[in-house]
Amino acid sequence: MTFARLLLLGTVLLSSLAFAAADPDDDQGCKDHPDVPRFPGFVVVGCTLNDFNAYDFPVALEKVASKEGRFWRLQYQLKEGARTPSGVELVRNYENAFKKLGGKLHFKDMSDNGGFATFSMPFGKTERWLHLESWNGHMTVTLTILEVAAMEQKVEVSASEMLEALTKQGFIALYGVTFDTGKDVLQPESTPLLEEIAALLKGTASLTLSIEGHTDDVGDKKANEALSKKRAESVKRWLTAKGIAAARLSTNGFGAAKPLADNRTEEGRAKNRRVELVKK
Repeated sequence: MTFARLLLLGTVLLSSLAFAAADPDDDQGCKDHPDVPRFPGFVVVGCTLNDFNAYDFPVALEKVASKEGRFWRLQYQLKEGARTPSGVELVRNYENAFKKLGGKLHFKDMSDNGGFATFSMPFGKTERWLHLESWNGHMTVTLTILEVAAMEQKVEVSASEMLEALTKQGFIALYGVTFDTGKDVLQPESTPLLEEIAALLKGTASLTLSIEGHTDDVGDKKANEALSKKRAESVKRWLTAKGIAAARLSTNGFGAAKPLADNRTEEGRAKNRRVELVKK
């Protein structure tokens, strides 16, 4: 059976048990995990979603499994007039769902008033973990869900690291400011690094910079020079829109005139395509 089919089966199995769909009384902006539904009679009253976070899942007495990856925390409250589940019923529903997908219950400590349980199951080449907690006689339930994954590095360098490089060597080459091919249009992936540049300038009021664009040597020389200049100007416009004074920023474009590596290799060309910040 293919991974895609297994994943689809997992979704169907988890959502086909004694669970419920979204409710119009849910807290605005919150919704269930796409594959781990809520228990019937509950509404979402709070939620947290992180692309990357860490959590210690209790797996035995005084023992935890520390996991990192995509993270959800969903808090549910029983609706007025809805049937209150027992702790055994809560745990057994999620236990059965996870077991049908090759998972298991690791540890539980549940009483009539509340408690917790920890589950895990295979998820592609990694794992999905669930920590169920209940309070107030099982009228409040929190699901903490984590899908194990390595962090995707989103920021090439921090504001403090840029300041250190500018202080020590007077410039820094950046590769996380990217553009559409052959254009001066900033790609969305550039935003985290641009925000760090803005933070650098806001945190160091005396700092003025030259923003300088560079390309590889593929294409026409004059066209590359013009493109690199326009790209530097795009960065300046982004920063001034965030409140940085235009007088603190100048721009220039050098095309392929100042290579850092050999343009005969793809690795070299990639190193030459960059934006540099130069301290003035």
